[in-house]
Amino acid sequence: MLNVGAPRRRSAARCLLASVALVVLAAGCRTPEFFKQYEYDEDLYLSLDGSATVYVNASLPALVALRGVDLDTQPAARFDRDQIAALFESPDVHVVRVSSSRQHGRRFAHVRLEVADVRKLPGNRMFSWATVRFDRTDGLFRFREDLGKSAEKAVGDVGWTGKELVGFRLHLPSKIAYHNAGENNLLRGNILVWDQALAERLKGDPLEMEARMEPTSILYHTLWLFIGSMGAAFGVLAVIIWWVVTRGKDRLADPPSDSLHR
Repeated sequence: MLNVGAPRRRSAARCLLASVALVVLAAGCRTPEFFKQYEYDEDLYLSLDGSATVYVNASLPALVALRGVDLDTQPAARFDRDQIAALFESPDVHVVRVSSSRQHGRRFAHVRLEVADVRKLPGNRMFSWATVRFDRTDGLFRFREDLGKSAEKAVGDVGWTGKELVGFRLHLPSKIAYHNAGENNLLRGNILVWDQALAERLKGDPLEMEARMEPTSILYHTLWLFIGSMGAAFGVLAVIIWWVVTRGKDRLADPPSDSLHR
């Protein structure tokens, strides 16, 4: 007896694999860093009031080498969330969540942080290599972060090939008027990215990040655009209703045409 369903299942599987491949390829085309190997990266979501949410994703060897902390870098070692949280927690920095993963044969930590004043971030041990400024100049908000030397602590052979990167992404709340992240760097309009080779960051090669932005948030602009669009729509609807009502009154006021000839 022939198994008619098997060829169909194989065909469906091929289609699914082809679709997944296309999605991955498209994602890679839209976001080049999709294929980059980040050993340490920060995502900083800045608000105009100076508060920020920070996501740190880093291998444990990178945290040891860059920040000089004491962690077990063995891939099979138990991941201690409390230990990682204690490293990032401070009076001005609050740890929201800590999780982990394994990548490239190394254990990675993923930490979400909240800070009420981004300028106080360097007061935390894990960000003490940075100098952060956030102020207003010439009618614009200016964010500036300068990275200095790393701890450059030896970690032995952890599988690094020399292609590893560190990355810093800045998510800004309003239209960007200036930045020094390089041409064509804007992602989705308000995200800037600075990359540096891990080897350069270990040596402490300077990294300067600056952006200036409009004093009104994108959300504020979007809200007013939405309100304006709704107002225009209601205006058109009111005109239509007025026209229909007026036409109806005119027809009721006019005598029937046959009564005029009686």
